[in-house]
Amino acid sequence: MILYRTKSGWLAERDGKIAPVEGTLDDLLAQEDLFNFLESAWDAGATARGLRAADLLAPIGGQEVWAAGVTYLRSRAARMAESKDAGGGDFYDRVYSADRPELFFKSQPHKVVAPGEPVGLRSDAQWSVPEPELVLVIDPHGRIVGYTIGNDMSSRDIEGQNPLYLPQAKIYNRSCAIGPGILIARDPLPTSTRISISIERAGAPAFSGETTLAQMKRKPEELAAWLYRDQTFSHGAFLFTGTGIVPPDSFTLERGDAIRIGIDGIGMLVNPVL
Repeated sequence: MILYRTKSGWLAERDGKIAPVEGTLDDLLAQEDLFNFLESAWDAGATARGLRAADLLAPIGGQEVWAAGVTYLRSRAARMAESKDAGGGDFYDRVYSADRPELFFKSQPHKVVAPGEPVGLRSDAQWSVPEPELVLVIDPHGRIVGYTIGNDMSSRDIEGQNPLYLPQAKIYNRSCAIGPGILIARDPLPTSTRISISIERAGAPAFSGETTLAQMKRKPEELAAWLYRDQTFSHGAFLFTGTGIVPPDSFTLERGDAIRIGIDGIGMLVNPVL
């Protein structure tokens, strides 16, 4: 079951049929059994009508958006390399193997970019990349109830200058895209789940890559538990789980690029670069 937020409200899609769902995402994440709730709504109102991409909004309500870093070996290597000259390289080596993960705030809900809408580049950055990530949708009790696709836009040169610049490298206008929908599932995603990205520039391929969840060092449940440790999220939270795909050092995004991020079983998040 995939949950979409549209201009006319929330919709649940399964087997090519769509049913309206009453309430906000805040209401839905408060359900004791969201999967069964949506199944009942779908059974009662499913029709064969289509879903227009132009109607999609970012599938979020009042949830804060957080992110985890250095959860893949490839990310560890890239972060160590970019910060080596600043003396911060071993920070990332140590956090990769530590019990406590790197967690940081990413976005307020009203700043999240919708599918099809442009993501942005920092005006003072020279080296910007997208980070394709699985995003956990967590209810107020800390339970993972769904999954979506995220683009954690990052300014690698700013973070590389000094690890203390991480918030500026990660949090700026149009730096966070989520969508197109939320996969609501009872069971965890299999480790074989594939994450892919392709970037086009002037209609030609500029970069592509893929990985699987098997390459992620930390389990989603572990990351969710650390996020909720001594924190309360009354409407639940979204948690980016880190990236395992890093473009070469010679690559930086340009305005007009088109970013496509796909995750098996969820769909494709597409955003141009402003």
